Amino acid sequence: MKKLRLIAGVLVLGLGAAACGGAKVDDTSSAAPSANASAGAAAGSAGTVKMAINGWVGYEASAAVVDYLLENELHYKVEKVTLNEEPSWQGMESGDVDVVLENWGHDDLKKKYIEEKGVAVEAGPNGNKGVIGWYVPEWMVQKYPDITDYKNLPKYADLFKTSESDGKGQLLDGDPSYVTNDEALVKNLKLPYKVVYAGSEAALIKAAQTATQQQKPLLMYFYEPQWLFSQLKLVKINLPPYTPGCDADPKKIACDYPPYDLDKIVSKKFAETGGPAYELIKNFTWSNDDQNKVADDITNNGLSDEAAAKKWVDANPTVWQAWIPK
Repeated sequence: MKKLRLIAGVLVLGLGAAACGGAKVDDTSSAAPSANASAGAAAGSAGTVKMAINGWVGYEASAAVVDYLLENELHYKVEKVTLNEEPSWQGMESGDVDVVLENWGHDDLKKKYIEEKGVAVEAGPNGNKGVIGWYVPEWMVQKYPDITDYKNLPKYADLFKTSESDGKGQLLDGDPSYVTNDEALVKNLKLPYKVVYAGSEAALIKAAQTATQQQKPLLMYFYEPQWLFSQLKLVKINLPPYTPGCDADPKKIACDYPPYDLDKIVSKKFAETGGPAYELIKNFTWSNDDQNKVADDITNNGLSDEAAAKKWVDANPTVWQAWIPK
């Protein structure tokens, strides 16, 4: 992700699992371990891997499986560091973070931390295909067939008004730290809407569930991969098509989000000294369906991260065995 609240009542829901991304790498009261907690995984021997955990359950699912394999197959210790996206990159500079498993683009951060500072490197794709966009519940498309064209959103603005939207239609976003162009899009497409931040993925999911079950209007920022799509139907709004460079100036963006081939980022030090742990992470690649299954078990089936990871590992030996360094 990856930096996902609706009608007033939903806004008071707890932030849930995805709201834990607020720690800063220099905040001694946070969950971030000291940079001196470990010297990292020395080449050829077990050590400690410091893994950033960003605030959405898909990322948590990927981290659960990689954690399980690092600890049970390669005998490393894994320290999970709960951070927002940009602080995770800062952690690679400070030594608090070795790896980010699911990076959503962030060309600006790549330029800063990879090209300019030289403290991070790319570690290849993780196999997930990311989609970000605006969505409405399927029932709204059945009732208002032309609502999926952004040009028709102004005439439906009244449907989406809430106490939070200042007399305009509400566009419900997630955590402000997520990848989002929505405020610029609303302005540049001249739409009578206001972006309202739900604060977490958990609240966006609850909003989508409520809107579907109670047939309440909802226009929301959301993304794939996400386990929720296996339980209910959301339909993507057609924004102006993305073309390379249309999002070059963040203030002037008036196009849809690009497709994302999600990738992994590691600290330069970890790439050089991480040994088998680094090799496993570099080799790690799986599908949206794989991630959604583990995320669904964590979120809806009462399994701990470890139990959900073990379930997937037991069912997919031919997939993960290819990640283990020879």
